[in-house]
Amino acid sequence: MTTLTTTTNRPGAPVRASRSRLSTWANGFGNEVHKGWLGLIGGWRGTLIQMAMFAIFYLLVVLFIGRGQLRTDLLITGLLGMVPLTFIHEQVNRAFWSYLGDIQSGTLEQTYLTPLPSWVLLLGRQVAAIIGALPYAAAVYVTGLITISAHGASMPSDVRVLVPLAAIVVGTSGLALILCGLTLVYKRVEVATQISIALWFIAGGTFVPLINMPTWAASLSRAIIPIAPGIEAMREILLKGRSLTGLQDGWGLGWVIIQPLLILLIGVLVFTRFERVAMRRGTLGRY
Repeated sequence: MTTLTTTTNRPGAPVRASRSRLSTWANGFGNEVHKGWLGLIGGWRGTLIQMAMFAIFYLLVVLFIGRGQLRTDLLITGLLGMVPLTFIHEQVNRAFWSYLGDIQSGTLEQTYLTPLPSWVLLLGRQVAAIIGALPYAAAVYVTGLITISAHGASMPSDVRVLVPLAAIVVGTSGLALILCGLTLVYKRVEVATQISIALWFIAGGTFVPLINMPTWAASLSRAIIPIAPGIEAMREILLKGRSLTGLQDGWGLGWVIIQPLLILLIGVLVFTRFERVAMRRGTLGRY
């Protein structure tokens, strides 16, 4: 004889299940951020050395451009370029090498054996890379402030620069996603991250403003380099006293906001596409 039993859904079950899922996602996200933080703290000696090297590099470039003098005007405009340059270098490299390190050690596939969506872990890695890049950018900024003050000047400030700064963070995250996606399929693309620092330095408007470059070069930089529109906007706000809606040197506030969002969107699409390719081929852990 077969006994039929009926079950009734408890009213609070879907809510508890949703909360449990969110808690699991938050834990996975937090673990990725925590791993990045531990890596930064664990290598504190190397971190301090790199912070000093970036600061020294900034001063050396200003000395070179100023023909042996630390000119106040070059210190200020150079600082507005060097801080984003330091940030993009560290943020992109940290995100990229976290994936490449997992691939080389054979542990990347383990992250796909969990019930967590891959985007949760991906977001955690990006946040960890951003946090890891901040001390280096801060070291350059503090060095600049001290040097500028020693020359009897002061660094201008305006809360509106937070908009281009946020745009730079978003754009560099998109670039990191593109490179991370490529390394899932093409295992020897690390040379691209090593060479790209020269591209950002020369064409990103870090020390030579884009308005002083040929029109075609400036247009190309504004279009594809994540830090270029943000640096240009910061210089207009701080050095020329323009408002966010009154930006004139580049393509305006709209492009400062749209360009990083486009790069981020492309980054998500590229990463998702190559992630699927690697999973289909079974090459997530192959190097």
